[in-house]
Amino acid sequence: MSFEQTAKETLTNLLAIHSPTGYHQEVMTYIKDTLTHLEVPYIQTVKGAVLATLQGEEKEGRLFSAHVDTLGAMVKSIKGKGTLTFTLIGGYMYNTLESEHCTIMTASGKTYSGTIQTIKPSVHIDGGEARSLERKQETMEVVIDERVFTAEDVRALGIEVGDFIFLDPKLKFVESGFIKSRYLDDKASVTVLLEAIKTLKELPLKKTIHFFISNYEEVGHGAKAALPEGTTEFIAVDMGAPGNDQNSSEFAVNICAKDSSGPYDYELRRTLERICKEENIPYATDIYPFYGSDASAALGAGYDLRAALIGPGVFASHGYERTHMDSMKATFDLIVSYAQK
Repeated sequence: MSFEQTAKETLTNLLAIHSPTGYHQEVMTYIKDTLTHLEVPYIQTVKGAVLATLQGEEKEGRLFSAHVDTLGAMVKSIKGKGTLTFTLIGGYMYNTLESEHCTIMTASGKTYSGTIQTIKPSVHIDGGEARSLERKQETMEVVIDERVFTAEDVRALGIEVGDFIFLDPKLKFVESGFIKSRYLDDKASVTVLLEAIKTLKELPLKKTIHFFISNYEEVGHGAKAALPEGTTEFIAVDMGAPGNDQNSSEFAVNICAKDSSGPYDYELRRTLERICKEENIPYATDIYPFYGSDASAALGAGYDLRAALIGPGVFASHGYERTHMDSMKATFDLIVSYAQK
């Protein structure tokens, strides 16, 4: 099958598994099962990340990372009228959550459906205030799809403070090649890495190649520990961010020159750009003012390595996102090419 066919299947599987930061067991089981099927050796860190390795002729290693944790929410409190306040996991914009279907999971694993609404959701009742109300934690709530009228009714269902709230990804593949879904950041990149592993495992490699599937990136400490000895290069595979005054593209692999943590390694960045030029891989170099990656986290933890950041272009990041299969393919091509150098 083509890259597009297998990537579509892998991405669909990943997006079907809820994995907000802190709830990674199910999705990591999928990652481990995939690696086992491919007969690729891996370990799981104490924190729950997965590190797969393809042994090369040299011990010195390159590492590619992508994070499988996503944004999400938790129950913050139970209101007297039977609705829930919630706290965010990661950097959502509240206005992108309004009227979204969600699932509340209790400690026993039982799930209930609900909808995220404002506390004034009807223009027929609240008029202009329904439109002008600031969307923030204090004005948003989860309405549970059960006959609940008091906090005691809610607790009788088993729902408590700290329970996870999952938002539907709403995955849609468009005939023109676009892909729309929540959590393309960063499951599109995880998909690319898994597809790259399938290809690279069949090829002779000069350098040892590691693949780090992170599970705490959205809260900043995903790759601050447990990197393998001998790693000299860390290439984070994470979303590029097309938008206003940006150079990034949904149709290319995006290479970050600088983000909020500072510039990435100059020589490594230029090497990746040169490969793209030589091999006709569409690419775009960009700078992200409000961005950090697992590579910058590793540097912040004190690891001595060269770092880079590449990835598919994801429009409307941390909202209802969009990318294009061409961007995922370009990212795949760059990874497979560089891994063989």
